Amino acid sequence: MHRYPRDMIGYGAMPPDPRWPDRRWPGGARIAVQIVVNYEEGGENCLLHGDPASEAFLSEIVGAAAWPGQRHWNMESIYEYGARAGFWRLHRILGARGIPATVFGVATALARSPEQVAAMQEAEWEIASHGLKWIEHAGLGEGEERAQIDAAIRLHVEVTGARPRGWYTGRCSMNTVRLAAEAGMDYVADSYADDLPYWLRTGGRDQLIVPYTLDANDMRFATAQGFNSGDQFEAYLRDSFDTLYAEGQAGAPKMMSIGLHCRLAGRPGRAAALARFLDHALQHEGVWFARRIDIAEHWAAYHPPRPRERPSEMDKARFVELFGGVFEHSPWIAEGAWGLELGPAHDTPAGLHNALARVFRTAPEERRREVLRAHPDLAGKLAAARRLTADSAAEQASAGLDALTDDERARFTSLNEAYMEKHGFPFIIAVRDHDKPSILAAFARRLGNDSATEFAEACAQVERIARLRLDDTL
Repeated sequence: MHRYPRDMIGYGAMPPDPRWPDRRWPGGARIAVQIVVNYEEGGENCLLHGDPASEAFLSEIVGAAAWPGQRHWNMESIYEYGARAGFWRLHRILGARGIPATVFGVATALARSPEQVAAMQEAEWEIASHGLKWIEHAGLGEGEERAQIDAAIRLHVEVTGARPRGWYTGRCSMNTVRLAAEAGMDYVADSYADDLPYWLRTGGRDQLIVPYTLDANDMRFATAQGFNSGDQFEAYLRDSFDTLYAEGQAGAPKMMSIGLHCRLAGRPGRAAALARFLDHALQHEGVWFARRIDIAEHWAAYHPPRPRERPSEMDKARFVELFGGVFEHSPWIAEGAWGLELGPAHDTPAGLHNALARVFRTAPEERRREVLRAHPDLAGKLAAARRLTADSAAEQASAGLDALTDDERARFTSLNEAYMEKHGFPFIIAVRDHDKPSILAAFARRLGNDSATEFAEACAQVERIARLRLDDTL
């Protein structure tokens, strides 16, 4: 048994609508636009903060190296710009347009910036937690990271007067999301996996994930192959918005996250590009500028977690009990599929069908013939004696094969006998895809095929029948 925990299917081809009038966000919005202002200045790596080296990440000095045991004056002053000037410029741009924001606030940075915190609160921005310090967490032990999360929450409460409801570490470890869930967050943003919120089972609870972004993010001004000018940033934001807005108009509303940093987007040339983009978005009807907590509350209310049995989490006995009959009288296929590397992608009809079909397809030819022979004749003796499996009985009834005239029954009997005599296995067809006339036409046509062609066709029909049964079960 192998289990793969990553969810590679998500909402698939049919993402959920936000369950509001006209299949849109609150107020009929076609798109939810969410602005994040990262407040990290004063929480970055620095000897003054008890760190062993200077900061080297996300500044005008692209590719900077940490200075062990030394303060980096240039780096410190770049971060100081974000607090002294950049924050206020972003505050004015958003405030002038009545656009709310969520702050990802590093607790130690917030503690060193009381005037900025007061401005955030006066503007009714949400202040979510961005951790205790703006440092890498990948090297921290689980106990140490848990202690930092606890310390961040305590300091956040001291500085802001309220407990954070959202969490985003950013420079996270493999344990971060689970530890944040255990800390009781309404949402966690340490994911870039979707354009919509989703639920993740972790830390013993169903945790709401409100994904963030690294592409529609000014951090790319400070990384290789990133944005070089405000025009590039504006164009990327505009294209992202226009694509998601069009999807919303087509009935599949999404969320657009925009990540800002005071020391990056707060620079004049970049701030101008941000302002132009916001004006572009404001020209459209049906745009919901929301804080992340607003989106989280909406999603929790209209899309609560729905507990269900997941095939990838079942023990072998339960798995075979439910899916052992998907391939007629052939539980060994389900047994083999249970032993594959299953994960969330196999908890859908298409995903589980793929796992079962892999076992069937790789079986020796004679074993596959046994599966074909396990299928009953259409409208045959087993049907007349009411000895079909429940699935087969329902399938044959769906095409009216349980209510044949004497002439029709004689016709099916004759075709069944001729087909079996020629090919050595019953005629198999996914009857739910047909009616009586088309079944009889396929019968007559396929009776003339050679046995190798019919073996391949019968196997394909068996797989089709299995898929239709899984559609019913799941």
